[in-house]
Amino acid sequence: MQIKTVHDYQAPKDLLTDKVILVTGAGDGIGRQAALTFAEHGATVILLGRTVDKLEAVYDEIEQAGGAKPAIIPLDLKGATLDHYQGMAATIKEQFGRLDGVLHNAGILSILSPYTHIEADDFNDAMQINVTGPMLMTQALLPVMQLADNASLVFTSSGVGRKGRAYWGSYAISKFATEGMAQVIADEYETTSVRTNVINPGATRTSMRAKAYPAEDPKALKTPLDLMPTYLYLMGDESKKDNNLCFDAQ
Repeated sequence: MQIKTVHDYQAPKDLLTDKVILVTGAGDGIGRQAALTFAEHGATVILLGRTVDKLEAVYDEIEQAGGAKPAIIPLDLKGATLDHYQGMAATIKEQFGRLDGVLHNAGILSILSPYTHIEADDFNDAMQINVTGPMLMTQALLPVMQLADNASLVFTSSGVGRKGRAYWGSYAISKFATEGMAQVIADEYETTSVRTNVINPGATRTSMRAKAYPAEDPKALKTPLDLMPTYLYLMGDESKKDNNLCFDAQ
């Protein structure tokens, strides 16, 4: 997958006006910031996550800032089934008529350990939340995305999804699978109105990063806000000819 960068992209204020964008993992970290930033640039944001209190806090922030009224979908990818995703897709179609963008941001780190110590339950959880959930969700949402003139499907990967690293077993394997899934969809839908790309946030000041590197100084890292030019570019129409690419946000 070809790598591209747009770190210096300057998004116009109305970039996402009238667009409907779903963000998974919207209650915290990069997902929260992406939801706030998309709303700030005119989008109606659908906030998906497992913790209702966090989603409601983001909802309130968007409304207080004068953004379009968002929607909330409380859903845990660990236990969700295709029926949940199909019901969600039907509701989005009924309420909004289309879906202009999806940011697959939700994910879990899993346990970092030697390869021979990977436990089946931990591996299965990582694959369910990082791969199977987004796969089933995307299956359900693609028909609704095709109702939009230009729809952007964005998956989140990692440096360890491009080059395997010792002790990152379950997480790295799930991110390799994520990149493969994005490539399959990008190739299959190349002649449609849906474009598919991958974003690699890089080392970012989030709780997931702190869990992986507890001794690291978080102040030395980019914040989620610092990464938003790339996220905005991918959701705006200026990226409509970009397909099957991996964007490094740093």
